[in-house]
Amino acid sequence: MSSSSPASVGRIPALILSAIAGTVLAWASAFVVIRAVVPHFSPGALTLGRLLIGSVILGAVLLLRRAWVRPSGRDWLLLIGCGVAWFAVYNIALNAAELELDAGTTAMLVNVGPILIAVLADTLLREGIPPWLIGGAVVSLVGVVLISIGSSGVAIGSGWGVALCLIAAISYAIGVILQKVVLRRLPALQVTWIACTVGAVVCLPFVRQLIDEVQRAPSSSTWGVVYLGAVPTALAFTTWAYALSRMPAGRLGVTTYIVPPLTILIAWWFLGEVPAPLQVVGGVVCLIGVALSRITSRRKTAVPS
Repeated sequence: MSSSSPASVGRIPALILSAIAGTVLAWASAFVVIRAVVPHFSPGALTLGRLLIGSVILGAVLLLRRAWVRPSGRDWLLLIGCGVAWFAVYNIALNAAELELDAGTTAMLVNVGPILIAVLADTLLREGIPPWLIGGAVVSLVGVVLISIGSSGVAIGSGWGVALCLIAAISYAIGVILQKVVLRRLPALQVTWIACTVGAVVCLPFVRQLIDEVQRAPSSSTWGVVYLGAVPTALAFTTWAYALSRMPAGRLGVTTYIVPPLTILIAWWFLGEVPAPLQVVGGVVCLIGVALSRITSRRKTAVPS
């Protein structure tokens, strides 16, 4: 697979499309699993457990592949920044926010992230903000708002919970931009493993809490932490990095607006939470926003590089 970005190509290759689909599905499931395990694991301990498992799995795969590109000093700074911002701060803030806010409100606030990514990508990476991206992001954000408003019988939560969501969104956007830059030189798997390991090291002060909570938590919650480390972290962050290395950050960020409607469907199936009619409408609007950005992009680009 060529390492050149397909941003200039009208159609996303099937392998990249599969990576995007796997990423958003895994991240949608993470919201449901986090809601299930936060009664038994504190935000810091949950983050540490998830990142430790992800780091071990990614490290084993990287060792088997024996593919290593030596990072430069600048690469290490970007990797450390990505690990601290996205893997550590983002996850701790998100876990803490889900103790304060309902899932719909959390998803709405965290999904400010793709818009921040587009702005930062334009400002720092000179990707530009084409009209299709603005239109698709706005339509999808409206869908996320409808999903949140349609959540029946949920509390808006405290101002601290809202602040945590915004911290998570900002950390997410910063991490993606730093990751995008370092992916120009290093393989996706290597970048994901190093950033995940950096995040785990940052969270080591929570190791005692993790040990105590694993001993007290039911086995189902412990397996939930294992799942979070193996699938939404090790697998999904790698597929995300793979897609990010081959397309613009702003364009890829819009696809995460599919996460809230998928989260509702997964929660409906596994937790028996029946979505309200307005939530269904919001999910459809999210999908229309993503489709709008893709259709316009295809019309805009006629000649591949």
